[in-house]
Amino acid sequence: MTVTGLGDSWTAREIWQQPTTWRAVRDVVEQARPRIGELLGAALAANPRIVLTGAGTSAFIGEVVAPALARHLGRQVDAIATTEIVADPRSVVVDERPVLLVSFARSGNSPESLAAAELLHRLTPVRHLVITCDPRGRLAQRWSGDGNAVVVALPDEVNDRGFAMTSSFTGMALAALLVFGLDVDVEALVRAGTAVLGEAAERASAIAGAKPGRLVYLGSGPLRGLAREAALKSLELTRGQVVGIAESSLGFRHGPKSVLDDRTIAVVFLSPEPHARSYDVDIARELVVALGPERVVVVGAAGPDECGGAQVWPVPATGSPSAWALVAVIAAQTTALACSLALDLTPDNPFPGGEVNRVVQGVVIHEFPEGVG
Repeated sequence: MTVTGLGDSWTAREIWQQPTTWRAVRDVVEQARPRIGELLGAALAANPRIVLTGAGTSAFIGEVVAPALARHLGRQVDAIATTEIVADPRSVVVDERPVLLVSFARSGNSPESLAAAELLHRLTPVRHLVITCDPRGRLAQRWSGDGNAVVVALPDEVNDRGFAMTSSFTGMALAALLVFGLDVDVEALVRAGTAVLGEAAERASAIAGAKPGRLVYLGSGPLRGLAREAALKSLELTRGQVVGIAESSLGFRHGPKSVLDDRTIAVVFLSPEPHARSYDVDIARELVVALGPERVVVVGAAGPDECGGAQVWPVPATGSPSAWALVAVIAAQTTALACSLALDLTPDNPFPGGEVNRVVQGVVIHEFPEGVG
């Protein structure tokens, strides 16, 4: 038995190290606080459009943290993937406002990460905050030393060696919350994450043992972004053999519910906010009727009967839903890992033929013509 209970791959170790890395992320942000404060002070004074960007998992970071940032700042914050910016940059630059661009990148070497920032800088005044796990990556190198940019490079251990982003996801999300001055109790996150990891191998293995063909993840508000990340982990680590589907708790009934079959396991993230939570509980109860209690898992703090007898994966409250998501995602990460192992795959390299790559390949960045409206 390994320390993780789910093998000794880089993926497993990077999932289990997360509570420790959160302290290190906090320290890095604090060290960069003077530079961050100067950049954000100047940027926010100009009433910018605030855009959080990244691709894949890095895009989902923006979806998870944007609601918390919007409440804290009292202004709109948009999560727009680099893949969307590159294809249609004019959808971001829609008026005369400058842009405060926050880029998330594990390596910073994907073509879209670089192109999205360059396009916006061509179209409008931009102040740029780069949160990355690799100071040697092309994105960090490009913007280091720029007078209108700050690069926050996270500790090396957060730069995942495994195929799928795990500790890099939670590390960059935490950094974003701290950078903008949200009151995040990092020690409470550490305690909660440690508690969840204490029984994660057993709970994840039970889900994998049911041999699901589909994993449906649902959540409300910022937890919809968490659901999207959870579904992606299933797809990545199982080589697409366990199909991950994500939707909001309310949106699921509007067509996506058609995906349910006798090989589906549904996972509902219960929001810490009472209003949103009521909708999460409603869909969990409905899913219990459709699938049976043994095929529905609720992640969060719930009584045994609150969700109609669904399986409960306890995750302690840790503040806002955006902060809580950093702990709750452990349930999805370990479930994807357990399913990967159950299928006799190699989690660190589930695509040995190179069909999908750790850093995206095959992208051609087409020239964006000057003067296009």
